[in-house]
Amino acid sequence: MTGIPGKILGQTENEFPFQARLLDEKFDLPNTMMKGVGEFLDQALQKSKATRNDFWQRDFTSSEAFNQSIASQRQELQEILGLIDKRSAPFMSYQESGALEPYTFENEKYTISAVKWRVFDGVYGEFYAEGLLISPKGETKARVVYVPDAATAPEVVAGMTGEGETGFGRAAHMARNGVEVMVPVLLNRKDTFSGSSIQGKFTNQTHREYIYRQGFILGRHVIGYELQKVLAAVDWFQAKNERTGNPLKIGVAGHGEGGMLSLYAAALDSRISASLVSGYFDQRENIWKEPIYRNVFALLKKFGDAELAVMSWPQKLNIEDSLYPEASGPPAPSAGRTGAAPGVLSIPELSSVKAEWQRAEAMLPKGKSNLRFFEGRNALGNGEQSDKSLSVFLKDLGIEAELNEKNTSLLSSGLPSHWLNVEHRQERAVRAMENHVQQLIPASETIRNTTFWQTLDSNSGDLKAIKSAHRARLWEELGKLPDPNVPNNTEARFYAETEGWTAYEVKLDVWEGVFAWGILLVPKGVDLTMPLAAVVTQHGLEGLPKDVLTKDKTERAYKPYKGFASDLADRGYVVFAPHNLYWGQDNFRVLQRKANPLGLSLYSIITGQHQCIVDWLGQQDFVDSERIGFYGLSYGGKTAMRVPALVEGYALSICSGDFNEWVRKVASTDYEAFNSYPFTGEYEIPEWNLANTFNYAEMAALIAPRPFMVERGHKDAVGTDKWVAYEYAKVRRHYANIQQEGSTKIAYFNDGHTINGKESFAFLDRFLKNAK
Repeated sequence: MTGIPGKILGQTENEFPFQARLLDEKFDLPNTMMKGVGEFLDQALQKSKATRNDFWQRDFTSSEAFNQSIASQRQELQEILGLIDKRSAPFMSYQESGALEPYTFENEKYTISAVKWRVFDGVYGEFYAEGLLISPKGETKARVVYVPDAATAPEVVAGMTGEGETGFGRAAHMARNGVEVMVPVLLNRKDTFSGSSIQGKFTNQTHREYIYRQGFILGRHVIGYELQKVLAAVDWFQAKNERTGNPLKIGVAGHGEGGMLSLYAAALDSRISASLVSGYFDQRENIWKEPIYRNVFALLKKFGDAELAVMSWPQKLNIEDSLYPEASGPPAPSAGRTGAAPGVLSIPELSSVKAEWQRAEAMLPKGKSNLRFFEGRNALGNGEQSDKSLSVFLKDLGIEAELNEKNTSLLSSGLPSHWLNVEHRQERAVRAMENHVQQLIPASETIRNTTFWQTLDSNSGDLKAIKSAHRARLWEELGKLPDPNVPNNTEARFYAETEGWTAYEVKLDVWEGVFAWGILLVPKGVDLTMPLAAVVTQHGLEGLPKDVLTKDKTERAYKPYKGFASDLADRGYVVFAPHNLYWGQDNFRVLQRKANPLGLSLYSIITGQHQCIVDWLGQQDFVDSERIGFYGLSYGGKTAMRVPALVEGYALSICSGDFNEWVRKVASTDYEAFNSYPFTGEYEIPEWNLANTFNYAEMAALIAPRPFMVERGHKDAVGTDKWVAYEYAKVRRHYANIQQEGSTKIAYFNDGHTINGKESFAFLDRFLKNAK
């Protein structure tokens, strides 16, 4: 930036062309903004515990009254966990060897069989669970779904292998005492199958994260898929009870990740008579530190572990504080395998676990508690359930158990030589979820056609009102915060000047502790008493406002941005280049992790900041509030889709280097999914359930009838011409339908991920500068 000598406005108080206090020259704008947002979210996470009770009106007068009083919460919990696929009629079959012989192993007490059971089928394809069925040879007294931790194979808890200290197997113990046990396979924490042989791309994401990444935008979750497996096993047990006319009690027990699934299952399904949750229960306000596959959107608004426990009433719920596998992070990166999100599994303090249990107890009427607490981590060093907790759990199911001896009859140094290949089974489990998710991608378009486009194309009703309702829904999907509620308290300082303009850094308060900031460029040689058109120019990932200004071709930022903010100021526009939150590598991604459990996202904050920016610009005498446009590249193009769709103060929007068939870009792993996000390190990208509500065409329709433009470089690897053209065709059709086809445009140019600034500048001139 070439400076101009002489007296410079903005070096002392009141030397700005707008009202502002002088901003301390040492004030660190980007880092302080990030810190403030982090603290804002930290406070909201802590407050969520106190405000959850506002959403509940539990009726403990009877089990029927209780179930009715929490029915809406159960429905919401199912939705945020992704349990929205209707399960099939119960069906189970034995897994067979190449010789068509069932995989079975038995002793004098029980038989172990490798089985699979149908979870759901239909238009999105069949989905099966696999695992073990352990059937007692004597009288069957109860039925239990036993869910091991993700790191533990079913054969271990069945006592079929001497692997580790858990080789004697709690599931086998139950079978010895007359319990029929189903043990599902969970996705483990390895990365062996996390990738696509079609694409030739693999990551170091655990299998659990790999599915989480694909499913999140489609309203599905690895937790939901595995809960479906558990509940389908309960369906099978229930059907067996009805078929035999013997209404045996059904229980669910689990450890580690299996303990989590047992807690959710107990909260959701009143058919479960008793549950045992081991090695999972805790306070969840720091869930953002855990592996990302435990991230559940909006969970903490209503559901901590205590609330989940109370939802199981009056069925018995046994909570045991026990050890479980710890993990300092995902598998280490290796050749060609990177991109996993950080996240730690650590054993919580006993005091923390007890505090959450006590919070649950406090929600229950005196004398009506269904909860029991066990300190198991010292009772059994190997991390499974203690004899005491398991005995009590079985007693809840009507069984007096003998658990004081290890099951040695099946203990061996390894699996039988004829047994099925457990690695192949794990691959089938990963691919079953992946295939189902991938089939949901085209299906989501059908859903959007029904719930969005048909409402716009029906020619009935007030289109403006219909869009207003959709806009409110988009707010909800991205997470709406209250409108900015503090004075702007504008502060500014001089930044730079050229022959054509003067630039200032401007800071605006948004919420307590949260502010927006950016660089304001005011043209020289114009009458500032005459309102000018303004353009908000948005940087991309890891960018700063200065990046969109620089005309120095030796700087890294010049190649993508080409100083387009400076060019626009030279053309007579007031320009504001704001800083967005996607800066600082994992520091900003942590903000997304903190926001999601509250039902929020990065765009909950960013949109509020832009509300303030637009309002503030519109208040300046030298800005025409009716002619403020938005123009962003890359992540700034992502912003160009979401923010103007919500902030109606933007008169138009230009999306550069990002417009896409966004759902495919985020979730697809097929052969066309070039550079799609399941294979990258940008783990903050997926937005919960957005595929079923708003792709980019739908967002553009919310911008309409305001002008909208796409700038697309043929060589831009962010997408393909095919995907971009397909999605834009829907936009063009909508503008034609509302008789505004001249207000939208797509401009192709033969370059890569960069601002072109030719047809886009003409577009701005047409709809802003000349639209007086």
